[in-house]
Amino acid sequence: MAFRILPFTLATILLLLCIPLVCASPPLNGTSTPTLCVANCPSSIHTRTLWDIIQSCVATLLACTWTAVHPNIPGMNEGIIVVFRRRLGIMILALIAPELMVTWAMMQFLSAWDTAKAFNKVISAQRHQACGNHSDMGESLAAFPIGFLTSDGRNSPHPSIAGLGRDWTTTHGFFAWMGGFMLYCDNKPQAPLTPEELIDFIDKGYVSIPDITKADIEDRSKSNALSKSTAIIQLVWFVVQLVARFTWHPSLPTTLLEIDTMAIVTLACISHFLWWKKPKDVGRPHPVHWNNKENAPPLLHYKKATKFSSTGWHRHLVIFFYALRSLMGTYVTISPSAVQQQRIPSLGGYADDHPHDRNHVITLFVGCFSTIIYGSLHLLGWNCMFQGYTELMIWRVASIVTMAASVPFLLIFGWVILMNFDPDSWLVRFPVAITLFVYITARITLFVLMLLSFQSRYPGIYETIPWTTYFPHF
Repeated sequence: MAFRILPFTLATILLLLCIPLVCASPPLNGTSTPTLCVANCPSSIHTRTLWDIIQSCVATLLACTWTAVHPNIPGMNEGIIVVFRRRLGIMILALIAPELMVTWAMMQFLSAWDTAKAFNKVISAQRHQACGNHSDMGESLAAFPIGFLTSDGRNSPHPSIAGLGRDWTTTHGFFAWMGGFMLYCDNKPQAPLTPEELIDFIDKGYVSIPDITKADIEDRSKSNALSKSTAIIQLVWFVVQLVARFTWHPSLPTTLLEIDTMAIVTLACISHFLWWKKPKDVGRPHPVHWNNKENAPPLLHYKKATKFSSTGWHRHLVIFFYALRSLMGTYVTISPSAVQQQRIPSLGGYADDHPHDRNHVITLFVGCFSTIIYGSLHLLGWNCMFQGYTELMIWRVASIVTMAASVPFLLIFGWVILMNFDPDSWLVRFPVAITLFVYITARITLFVLMLLSFQSRYPGIYETIPWTTYFPHF
């Protein structure tokens, strides 16, 4: 279903990327630079207020980011307030750094895809082995004590083969990486299992194959058609009226807040597309019981917290750097709180044991492409009305820097991946820190100019296109 809408998503993105090039072209009848005009314009019955603009942008941002964010499974003993606060924090990250949410979602999607294929490969091998030894039915059933249906839901003519479980989908892979399988030993929860640990324990006969279908996982998900429909309706109206102001009615200026909202919402839609198969707001993991009575379970991956050797203010800088790496898909930081609450990290949920593999290369290119999209959409404000020429040039330069910042990241991390270089080396951290400083400065500059634009009283921004008011929206 998600791949069917991929051509339409790419077509929309390409259309949005073409608009800045058209709008940024200089006027044909002069070389003057547009500045703020405070003269009164003819009144119109189709108008909007500053509050209407802010309300529509905030409603669009909240609807899209709240729908797009798919958090991992919380701890079993965590309360509603803690879970809500963590999701609100991720939602704020989606508003501040939407391009990092795309890299995070991309890495989770690739990890879920690979996990489903790896699990099906192991199960397929065991099915072939069971077919070859189906005469010894008792041993086959003893090795796999759970009874299942076949992958198509029908009864198998060989019970031993049916006991090998159903094929996994990408939804199963997402569920496994978001902490969906909790290991129990003597009826006590230990820690969430990584997909590698689960497959290894199944192969050794330490645990049974989890009896959970795609429908069971989707039933645990709290995502519903109403919330998605509301977000889609609001997004469609926002995009239609914004595109209409740029194309059919270019004399009506657009506020910088609307431009920034469009950029954030575009990346939120990409993240939501990558998380399309991921269950949303699952509250409890699926239990997996330890069957080996002779040996205790080994030290699990999510029982080992990341240790920080730094102290003082430098420790907070290191923690910020590792959190940034978690969102970039290069390293998962396991906090002591996650170990104590028996959950996976809030910004984890993907494979990070092979930092130079194909998934990281793909994520690198997707992340850089997302940064280009974000910066290029801000070029829609190339000819916006500012209070002076200085503010206009600062906006143009900051938009170009934001768009071009992906090039140093691509070169640095491309060199790290191709040359198998240590990403924790200062030869990598120093240029990354400089690039981040320049990029963050440009982003802050865009935000400050957006706030200062509220002082503008150009009447054209308060005029609306009559036919866009008939679309349902908030």
